[in-house]
Amino acid sequence: MTAPTRAAVPSVPATMKATRVPWQLKFTALAFIWGSSFLLMKVGLRSLAPLQISGLRILSGAVVLLILLTASGGRLPRQRRVWGHLMVTGFFLGSLPFSLFALGEQRISSALAGIGNSITPIATVMFSLLLLPVDKIAPRKIIGVLIGFLGVLVIMQPWASLGRPDLLGFAMTLVAGTSYGLGWIYTKRFLGRADFGGLTLPAAQMLTSAAQMLVALTIWWLIQGTHLSLAAPWSLHANTSGGSVLVPLLAVLALGVVGTGIAMSFQYDVVRQAGPTVGSSVTYLIPLVSVALGVLVLGERLAWPQFAGAAVVLGAAVLIGRSSSR
Repeated sequence: MTAPTRAAVPSVPATMKATRVPWQLKFTALAFIWGSSFLLMKVGLRSLAPLQISGLRILSGAVVLLILLTASGGRLPRQRRVWGHLMVTGFFLGSLPFSLFALGEQRISSALAGIGNSITPIATVMFSLLLLPVDKIAPRKIIGVLIGFLGVLVIMQPWASLGRPDLLGFAMTLVAGTSYGLGWIYTKRFLGRADFGGLTLPAAQMLTSAAQMLVALTIWWLIQGTHLSLAAPWSLHANTSGGSVLVPLLAVLALGVVGTGIAMSFQYDVVRQAGPTVGSSVTYLIPLVSVALGVLVLGERLAWPQFAGAAVVLGAAVLIGRSSSR
């Protein structure tokens, strides 16, 4: 999961208490946790279907966030209007991108999926123009969007017939990253003033995502269960690498508990202590970690246009996220 961009982070009440752990440690942890999520999804695909991965990830993440919320004395929202908007953000910030990343990694490497995630800041500017017309968009951000699209074009290599990545798989990751941008802009417009502090909104949002995934998993199993010989929506298939099914299962549980539940609480702490600009900059480190882990752990390889295009996209993201003030 990517971090919210500077323009999309809801304001954080000043009454929130900062934790004793330095925000620099949590920031570093977030880069590695979210950067490794693509590796964990790739391992999970050895025994789980994509929707099973996203479903288990969201369910376990929701449980962790609810536990943390209860331990901190927080509570879930009560307004129906808020829950209606949460159903939308739960889809665009949870159900849709988590499922698309897992689906995309069936066709492309985890390293390339991490690169696709870097489209989020670019998408955020696009949806700001559509949904937040009163917000002024600096010209450099428009330029950053155009540069970012150029980088995506280099990665996809439409001029080459051989050696280019699977276009459908990479397109899924781009849509997933774009979904984050839409979700955070929607959050700013419709829930920006409903931030109750703490983990109230993230816990409630993950709860709506969990409800959506339960429905999606049931429909998927009714359609595909017989074909895949699955006795239930949570049934696993044999490990494609020849090992135990326990390893893929633990990988997805780690993705949910640490990469979704705990990481979300870390992100809010970083934003409280260091501000949204610093908090959003973790987005730039996620692709670097995903590429490094994919190459070193899974032995994945990227062609030079993919490295070049990734550098262009990340440069565009930095240009978009850079603060105009000193």
